[in-house]
Amino acid sequence: MSRGGELLCLGISHKTAPVAVRERLAFTTPRAQELCRELVSGDAIREAVAISTCNRTEIYVVGDPVAAESELLTALARRAGTRATELAEAMYAPRNCDAARQLYRVVSGLESMIVGEAEIQGQTKRAYEAALEAGTTGPMTNRLFTAALQTGKRVRSETALGDGRASVSGIAVGLARDLMGPDLEKRDVVIIGAGETSELTAQALAEQGVRTIFVANRHADRARSIADRFGGSVSSLHDLPERLAEADIVVSSTSSPHPLIGVDELALVMRERNGAPLLLIDLAVPRDIEPACSELDGVALYDIDDLQSVVARNRQVREAERVHAEEVVEDEIQRFARWMGQLDVMPTISALREHGESIVEQVLAENAGRWESASPRDRARIDALARSIMQRLLHEPTIRLKTNDREISHGRLEMARELFGLLDEGADEAADAAVEGGEAEVRPLRRRDAR
Repeated sequence: MSRGGELLCLGISHKTAPVAVRERLAFTTPRAQELCRELVSGDAIREAVAISTCNRTEIYVVGDPVAAESELLTALARRAGTRATELAEAMYAPRNCDAARQLYRVVSGLESMIVGEAEIQGQTKRAYEAALEAGTTGPMTNRLFTAALQTGKRVRSETALGDGRASVSGIAVGLARDLMGPDLEKRDVVIIGAGETSELTAQALAEQGVRTIFVANRHADRARSIADRFGGSVSSLHDLPERLAEADIVVSSTSSPHPLIGVDELALVMRERNGAPLLLIDLAVPRDIEPACSELDGVALYDIDDLQSVVARNRQVREAERVHAEEVVEDEIQRFARWMGQLDVMPTISALREHGESIVEQVLAENAGRWESASPRDRARIDALARSIMQRLLHEPTIRLKTNDREISHGRLEMARELFGLLDEGADEAADAAVEGGEAEVRPLRRRDAR
């Protein structure tokens, strides 16, 4: 790809690293915007969008693939407080259509801990909107994320992958029911946080007849609104020790960069409880509850990774729909592949024809004095003959360049540019015009087999 560069994703997820590693790369929206601005301020990266959820952090960038990967890995390692070589072991780095496929699968719920969960689509949309606000998107990422979100909608409308509205919150409530007994309405439940996960948790608990207490400082108004909807009440973080002393179940999901419940503080609370058991479910990344709390007598602590064993029991229900969902993803990937291919092909073909036209003009001008006795009609015939030879000469190379095989096409493009001495600058301008003007809109290719 000429001016914009190649598409690259650098990511880490629940499939490649435990929560102890993932939480070091978890970004709030402002920090994600800060990272993207930093990345595009250099020479290697032109566009950047960062997605950060409890199960993954993925950065999608456009630029020079080798330099961009090195620069991005260095930036992430610096924020994680580790060496880039160590971090690289837990990360994946697909490029171009493979990177697009990763995002399509993420948005569709195919890469989620709970296959088909719907929250990821909203989280991806908000991440993209944050990058738009930060001014770090461009033609490639705009097209990529718009198409990925559309793919997610297709998967949910054309398959039953998301039936049952399974979510991390729902699994957490199911775990609480398994551990504490089916009569959750008799339990005192505290929810720390007022974000989307907390709201979904409150909804799942309300369906069990549970009235919850929300603990939140930063988003007290939102917590109050959720509490009103589901019959709960609101408290502040200042009163958290008192709430913990009375609770049977605590579900925490905030965006705090530091733990809200420490082992020393919880030890004092447990003394007041006189041996009454306490179930803590930590859905946050970074974690809200210090892992050492699990060592206290009477405390049962589960984090986001602990839920995977519960998820495994529910996985077979959705496996039948996975194949249909993957077919939709592959169908949309073919469309994106054709679009990406045209970003290279159309500007090169345009530059090739302009190169041919310039040669014709130059040759005609150099020989204008050799046929001063020719009539205007003869001159027109000479002009037409020269252009016809040029068009026939370029016809076969043009056909070859338009091959649907992206790997072969890319090699031929590089050879054509080198053999004909085509300048990248002209192709760059044509590529931008094609992207912004919509010339790259294409129909789907023949569907490939799903992975």
